Amino acid sequence: MKVLVIGGTLFIGRLLVEELVKAGHDVAVLHRKPKHDFGRRVENLMADRNDPDAMNEVLSGRRFEAVYDNVYDWEHGTTAAQVEATVRACGGNRLSRYIFMSSVAAYGDGLNHKESDPLAPDYHANPYIRQKASTERQLFRMHSQTGLPVVTFRPPFVYGPGNPFYREQFFWDRLRAGRPIIIPGDGHRLMQFVYVHDLVHAMVRALEERRAIGEAFNIGDPKPLTQVEFVERVAKVAGVEPNMVRVPRDLIQQAGGNAIDEPYYFGEYMDIAPITENIGKVTRMLKMKLTPFEVGLKETYRWYTRNHRARTSGFDFDDKLLVMARTGSPASV
Repeated sequence: MKVLVIGGTLFIGRLLVEELVKAGHDVAVLHRKPKHDFGRRVENLMADRNDPDAMNEVLSGRRFEAVYDNVYDWEHGTTAAQVEATVRACGGNRLSRYIFMSSVAAYGDGLNHKESDPLAPDYHANPYIRQKASTERQLFRMHSQTGLPVVTFRPPFVYGPGNPFYREQFFWDRLRAGRPIIIPGDGHRLMQFVYVHDLVHAMVRALEERRAIGEAFNIGDPKPLTQVEFVERVAKVAGVEPNMVRVPRDLIQQAGGNAIDEPYYFGEYMDIAPITENIGKVTRMLKMKLTPFEVGLKETYRWYTRNHRARTSGFDFDDKLLVMARTGSPASV
């Protein structure tokens, strides 16, 4: 099958391209750079997916049977209108699949969501949440009105070898350096994870399973973890007993802590209001088994020890928070 992967050079997309090539598909990657490192077997297409004219120009005359849309512009956002323009540039109803990477964030808030639950409204304050939800609504409207063979996935935190976000590595850097781990608040905030290999496996299965058309899929570990439980798991894999220090979130905010930008205090984007989902449909319909968290984490730690250059300095913000935890006031820091 001739397959286009939009955004195929990092983490999820990279592993997806490798799996598609391994399965014998004819793969093209569309991204913003003039070349990739997959070799000659994978065609390289250069365009900004947010620019409809550029997309039309680069895709004019090309025919794909399936498209994986993995890209979100973190700087400018990617709107439903821009995704719709991409669908039309790719041939729309001539496709056999249009597989879109959404997010658990599309639900907006709340716990234990089913795929049938309503998504966040178009007026939601967070642009990422708003745009993921509105894009899914638009794609499913196109499915209803014109038969677009869309499939969407709603993963929570994706982890695994090659993760470009400073998440698992954040904790292992500190644990291996013998440093305490900051726990925001009481540490009971829930987090849900999905192993990158499971996510990619599901995406490939969606290409093969006819019943997947017109469906959205939650995918992740069935049981969410508290922040404390997560730290205990990453510490166990590293063979370290964690020293956890709880710091109230109001003190963290007063000190300048930010869950989205540096300085991080609990990994990149990991201390956010919990949104969790019910898992089951993806294993039933796509006939797949999910990797236990401990197993995926061991593989991720193995990659970390071989490939990640650990940070051994730059823990000044951690130290600031530790002093605040002892004194209860930023004024004395």
